[in-house]
Amino acid sequence: MRLAEVLEVKNLMVFFENALAVNDLSMRVDDGEIVGVIGSNSAGKTTLMNAISGLIVDMKAEEERRGGERITLYGTIVFKDEDITNTQPYDRARKGIVLARERHPIFAESDVMENLKIAAYLRKRSEKKEMIEYIFSLFPILSNLKERKAGFLSGGEQQMLAIGMALIVKPVLLLLDEPLLGLSPHMQTILVAAIRDLREKAGNTILMTEQFARPVLPILGRGYVIENGMLTMTGTGSELMDNQDIRAAYFGV
Repeated sequence: MRLAEVLEVKNLMVFFENALAVNDLSMRVDDGEIVGVIGSNSAGKTTLMNAISGLIVDMKAEEERRGGERITLYGTIVFKDEDITNTQPYDRARKGIVLARERHPIFAESDVMENLKIAAYLRKRSEKKEMIEYIFSLFPILSNLKERKAGFLSGGEQQMLAIGMALIVKPVLLLLDEPLLGLSPHMQTILVAAIRDLREKAGNTILMTEQFARPVLPILGRGYVIENGMLTMTGTGSELMDNQDIRAAYFGV
């Protein structure tokens, strides 16, 4: 039996002036799934995430105010049976859509614990304590770095902190935009295991983008492959793992 649908993207098209960044793309994410969007650099992955999170709405308004690049969207984005295509990003966050971007901004001058407390400022004290403990159980490395300034963390540790800050608000849908980018193979392995645990132990629903397909395919329920903003292939993680075209394009074999 198919799980309840959390997110559906229908025929999404995004133009930056006359350049087509996302081309008639449709996809879905069901409750409790880890879904991946795989594609090379400039394939349209970040634009897709910006559209789902609502950042593109802010970008569009900002460009219109200063007479800059014209951004145009077509299609529909539905979250839990509600059309959110034109909903502001802060309202999407309130509904439970939370984005952890590639190299997500952290407070470099504050330590790890302070960053987590800042992210949890709207939570009750009991909830805040519970969630911070959960983050440290998920990322044991961070529990040993509570008093270290975030700016002195490694790239992988900063990525864990950014994901932890996103998780503190208890998202319904967690968006991870290229979480493995720039990380060592060892840190990639740790982060992929943590993402898997988010679904298996906490039941989080996750949509992630990546160009490094090999580490993430084993944990995906389903994956979408995009090229030049267009959907070119879809399947389960194991189906994509066994596909020779995917292996040649993203594994180098």
